[in-house]
Amino acid sequence: MVELSVLMPCHNETRIIRRNIKTTMDVLGRSLPTPGSYEIIAIDDGSTDSTYTKMKRCVEDFDNVKTVRIRKNSGKGHALKEGFKHAEGRFVVFLDGDLDLHPSLIGQFMEQQRATKADVIIGSKRHPGSKINYPSGRRALSALYHGFVSAIFDLDVTDSQVGLKLFKREVLESVLPRLLVKRYAFDLELLINISAQGYTIVEAPIEMDFITTVGSDVDLYAVGRMLLDTCAVFYRKNVLHYYNGQGRPSSNDEKDPKNEYKYPRPHNKST
Repeated sequence: MVELSVLMPCHNETRIIRRNIKTTMDVLGRSLPTPGSYEIIAIDDGSTDSTYTKMKRCVEDFDNVKTVRIRKNSGKGHALKEGFKHAEGRFVVFLDGDLDLHPSLIGQFMEQQRATKADVIIGSKRHPGSKINYPSGRRALSALYHGFVSAIFDLDVTDSQVGLKLFKREVLESVLPRLLVKRYAFDLELLINISAQGYTIVEAPIEMDFITTVGSDVDLYAVGRMLLDTCAVFYRKNVLHYYNGQGRPSSNDEKDPKNEYKYPRPHNKST
């Protein structure tokens, strides 16, 4: 049985995707208690370069790699939902394909899960043990967004946006079908639903150099969309009561109208 499925959403990563998949494989091979008890599911979110071609070659060269292709770029949230349809693991990790967070953290997250028995382990920049090289502009925006989220949601986490997260499989089976956000506030919507269903969330320290990995520029368009999507989540949760099965999303919401997520999914290596 597969112990761990690692979902790696990617967009236009042709230069680094093979290297990053191999790096993740090497780390998991050393850190998991049972060698070979993992799979990597690389998800091409509408790349316009040769990312998917490089992914397919990884499938040919490595036994524990699967690929999923999304023809049109639809956002990381949608990519992760599609990737999860093909996951077999008892635990599932979200890991951004650009490896702005090193996969060595996965072993630490697994250890923390075994120690705490938590349903979900999430990385947090605000954890006392985190080591972050963080530009001042990003730090200020992150603090403002956290303050905004804390003011309008009863969510006991200090950082919803770190890309590395570990879940028990049943958590995602329960929560993912209800999610509507595909891009900017996907992580927040995910955690709000996890918390509302009574699952336990534990934060873990991370190490990240924002200046060398993702740069210091602030994307104002993304900031605006993040705020709009966050307000939409608030509206669905507190006005429509959509997340607890009461009411319906508005016609303007990004949604999967059928919510057809059945488990387990076919275990093909690529789609």
